[in-house]
Amino acid sequence: MIMSDLLKTIFSVLTVLVVIIVSRNFIKILKMAVDGLISTEAIVGILGLKIVLASVTFMVPAVFVSVLMVLGRMYRDQEMSALSSAGAGVGRLYISVFKTIIPVVFVATWMSLYLAPWAAANVERIIHEEKQNVGVRAIAEGKFSEYNKGNLIFYVEKISADNVMHDVFVQNKRGDEMGVITAERAEVRTINNGLYIVFINGERVQGNAGDVDFIFETFAEYAMHLESSTGILVNPVEGIATLDLLETQDLKELSELYHRLSAPLSILVLVIMAVPLAQVSPRSGVYGNLAAAFLIYFSFANFEKVSSNWMEKGEISVWLGFWAVYMLAAFFIVILLVRLNGFIWMLMQLRGKSV
Repeated sequence: MIMSDLLKTIFSVLTVLVVIIVSRNFIKILKMAVDGLISTEAIVGILGLKIVLASVTFMVPAVFVSVLMVLGRMYRDQEMSALSSAGAGVGRLYISVFKTIIPVVFVATWMSLYLAPWAAANVERIIHEEKQNVGVRAIAEGKFSEYNKGNLIFYVEKISADNVMHDVFVQNKRGDEMGVITAERAEVRTINNGLYIVFINGERVQGNAGDVDFIFETFAEYAMHLESSTGILVNPVEGIATLDLLETQDLKELSELYHRLSAPLSILVLVIMAVPLAQVSPRSGVYGNLAAAFLIYFSFANFEKVSSNWMEKGEISVWLGFWAVYMLAAFFIVILLVRLNGFIWMLMQLRGKSV
């Protein structure tokens, strides 16, 4: 019963959070497409990767809120009173909750350590490639189009549905030399990580007006490299593979590594905290402690970010930057358990005795 309710609630809460955040990102992606920075074909790919990143980011609060909602409903419906009368204590409740949460923790670990870096790296790669192709996308049928600061001038009679250009005219300026290319067809290809436009079945003339030195040639295929002004693709720290971060000594990269490790650890800590926090009286309703829960979560997340920033700046040690928030959370969990069960119960648990 608890397992089914928890899984459904986690999925529902996570879906709502992801839709809200991705909707905002979708507007930014559409603006990039309208500005011509990315193609319409890239929108779906970037949006899908953004959904993956948002899912990883909001997995922790989704699990925390879901546990509070499910257990809060059980308190409201007095199911907890029935379970206590049957001899099921706090320990049995934790076991029931963690039977569902442990698989979720494994999924969150995989997503945080492997899936999220892959998605971040691919978003950066797609945007970089799209910016490289921004000039080529400006080529339109039936009109002259400039590329590479006016050194390439294209005229295309027709562009078919498969992006093949037909009846192509190109004026190409390299240094002081001028060249003209005409071809039946042309298409853009990526060759050896470089962007090329390949002309098929055409003629090439190289030389300057007034000179007697001209080059005339016909070709079946002729490839021209398109220079890019976007520079070299630099992988962001969020896109670095986790295995590479394990070998680093850079504080910023260590901070990113600890951020990824914090996802499964935060789920475990917040779920332990959620069990005593979910206790409400039947009159309080299912959302009785959600306001306090949101305050606790945002305090937890902000303190985690502050510790990470201090660690990056070298103001605190690396181990303290990672563990400080969890030590504070452990202290708060003890307070909540004492509030729920009493100080005597806590002493008996520490001595290894059952209630």
